[in-house]
Amino acid sequence: MYEPRAAPEGTVSTPSAATTPSSTPTPVGAAPAPDGTPQRRGSLGPVGLLLAGGVSVQFGGALAVLLMPRAGALGVVTLRLLAAALVLLLICRPRLRGHSRADWGTVVVFGVTMAAMNGLFYQAVDRIPLGAAVTLEVLGPLTLSVLSSRRALNLVWAGLALAGVFLLGGGGFSDLDPAGVAFALGAGAMWAAYIVFSARTGRRFPKADGLALAMVVAALLFLPLGMAEAGTKLLDPTTIALGSAVALLSSVLPYTLELLALRRLPASTFAILMSLEPAIAAAAGFLILNQALTVPEAAAIALVIAASMGAVRTQVGRGRPKTLDG
Repeated sequence: MYEPRAAPEGTVSTPSAATTPSSTPTPVGAAPAPDGTPQRRGSLGPVGLLLAGGVSVQFGGALAVLLMPRAGALGVVTLRLLAAALVLLLICRPRLRGHSRADWGTVVVFGVTMAAMNGLFYQAVDRIPLGAAVTLEVLGPLTLSVLSSRRALNLVWAGLALAGVFLLGGGGFSDLDPAGVAFALGAGAMWAAYIVFSARTGRRFPKADGLALAMVVAALLFLPLGMAEAGTKLLDPTTIALGSAVALLSSVLPYTLELLALRRLPASTFAILMSLEPAIAAAAGFLILNQALTVPEAAAIALVIAASMGAVRTQVGRGRPKTLDG
C-alpha cells in the first residue's frame, strides 16, 4: 500500500475502500457518485488529484528515509507528527468542549494507533526498501477487507496476496531484514486498526476535528521518543525544514487532494486507484533512493496490487457494505 497518513475524517463503510488511506473511506462532506454511475466529463481531474496525492505521499516517504541519518527514524516520525498536528490545529481549530468521555477515549485510541502505525512504518523503511515495506504494510487493510466480507471469492485475493509476500521474501525473506519485515507487518496491523478508529472518530467529531486532535495525541506520544533518539538534532533548522516538508508531502497535501478528489469521484474508484500505491512507492524508492527492484519483487508488488483491487471490486459488487463497527 502506501505510507500511512491521516485519512480524511468521517470515513465510512468498507475496509477495502479503506485499503488506501490514507485506503481511506469517504470523508464527511464528500459526495461521491453512486457506484456504476457514468463519470462526467472532466473525471480525469479528480483522478489526477488522487494520483498526485499518491505521488506526494510516497515521495514524502522517500524524503523521510533521506532525513533519517540526520534525526533517526523516531526523530523523523516526531517531526512529521508535530508539523502535521500544528497545521491541522491551525486549519481545523477543533472545539474542545461538549465531548463525552467516550468521545475522548475514541480519539485517544485513534491517536495511539496513528502513532504506532507511523512509528512502525518508519522503522521498517529504515531497514528494508520502501516498495517492499509498503507492499507488506498493505496486507493489514487487505486482511481487514477479506475478513469483513466473508465471501469465498476473497480467499482468491488472500491467496494472491500471500503469493506476493512469498515472492517478495524470495521464499524465506532471506534478502530482507527480518526486523524490517516485522515492523512493516506491524504497521499493517496498526493501519487496519487505524481504519476502524478513523471511522469511529469521524462519527463522533465534526469535519476533521477528531483527526486534528488525534494527531496531537500521536505527536505528544512520540515527542519523548524522538527527543531520546535525536536530542538537540530536532532543533536544527535544516532538520526542522526537512521534517516539515515530510509532513506536508505525506499528510497535509495528500489529505487535501484526496478530499477534493472524493467530491467528484466514486469511492470504489478511489479505493482501486489507491491500490496502486505499492507501485508508486517502488518508483519513489528507485528514483530517489536508488532501490532497484528484481523481477520477483516487481511480480510480488503486482500480485498484492491485484489482490487489493480484487478485494475492492468484490466489496463493490456486494452493494452497500456494512460499517467498520459492524
